[in-house]
Amino acid sequence: MKALRNVSLFACVFLGIAMGLSASARADLKLCNKTNSTVGVALGYKDSKGWASEGWWNIPPRECKTLLEGPLIARYYYIFAVDYDKGGTWGGKATLCTRDKIFTIRGRKHCEARGFRTTGFFEVDTGEETDWTVTLSDEPGTASPGSNTSASPGKTRPRKK
Repeated sequence: MKALRNVSLFACVFLGIAMGLSASARADLKLCNKTNSTVGVALGYKDSKGWASEGWWNIPPRECKTLLEGPLIARYYYIFAVDYDKGGTWGGKATLCTRDKIFTIRGRKHCEARGFRTTGFFEVDTGEETDWTVTLSDEPGTASPGSNTSASPGKTRPRKK
């Protein structure tokens, strides 16, 4: 009986360690919204099938969401985000296709001819790491402690007419 209890105890400890190691070894692409607004996020990347863009993840203020699960397969990813509460966007020079509703779009050329919008995304260089966190903040160029990348490269506001 005592031997059985020791085996059970050993099995529980081993299982707990194994679960802890698998949780800490998880690799994803995450986005943290460090603003006071809800943001909508679109993601662009190149995989074995070519270019793709996907959206929208709605991320509440001060929360993080996983955009891609599992080890990252590319060095560069592309982000476009919209501040739903205050207006304005985070974007850049890399153009990919988007639309207003939830989407997955293959290819990055001839967006309008295919019924989509051409949108400028900012580039995220993961340095070929398998796990990465992008942080959006109200202050361009700031980093959040413990994240792999700096905050947004800048937030632009639409011009008032």
